[in-house]
Amino acid sequence: MTLRANRDPDWAADVARWGLGRMPRREQSMWALWVYRYGRRVDAAPAGLGRTLHCKLYLLLHTVVETLTGISLPKDTRIGPGLKIWHFGGIFVNPGTVIGAHCTLRQGVTLGNRVDGGPCPVLEDGVELGAYAQVLGGVRLGAGCKIGAMSVVLQDVPAGATAVGNPARILVKPSVDTAASTPEATAPTGNDVCPRGGASGLDSAGTGHDAQATAQASAPASIQEPSSSPAAGSVTA
Repeated sequence: MTLRANRDPDWAADVARWGLGRMPRREQSMWALWVYRYGRRVDAAPAGLGRTLHCKLYLLLHTVVETLTGISLPKDTRIGPGLKIWHFGGIFVNPGTVIGAHCTLRQGVTLGNRVDGGPCPVLEDGVELGAYAQVLGGVRLGAGCKIGAMSVVLQDVPAGATAVGNPARILVKPSVDTAASTPEATAPTGNDVCPRGGASGLDSAGTGHDAQATAQASAPASIQEPSSSPAAGSVTA
């Protein structure tokens, strides 16, 4: 495993999303994404003095870039190739979150759990989040779905659907014919980071959330939280 960015296919896919043939150096979001990819390469490097030194450098870079840009992308997060982040500031991603290939985030987005140590979201390929969207808990956003600005997502969203509001409700559901014809639907297995049909968000121990997913699947779109649960605003990102 090399530590050089120009040999990292995931980083190459990130850069390609901008269509410039090079890293857009004035995009603060790319600073944070570069540091994230660097941290992943460090984790994959063989143990030894070199890795130890690179770990210390990563921690320094992560702290500086997180402070300057307001973007928190911990290296423990699993992010597929081709991530694009529009703008910067107030973007927080919990380490337990899984983000598929070619997803798009915007300023103010939060991807996290609802209780300390709880499960985190899974975003399949091609998911697009509007500004200040909040996706909380062990929910799964299907491939190609869109989340409106300032929405609070507390339940699964089907592939290709559009969800808006607080709590988010599904406004547009793709027809069977349309969904079957999309590139996401015809892909056989998704990608290594987020295989299609795989387990949903993981909690801090790396376990699934089958019970929560089953309850959410049977809940109506306008979900009402029990009084004992934390409010949507109480987030441990």
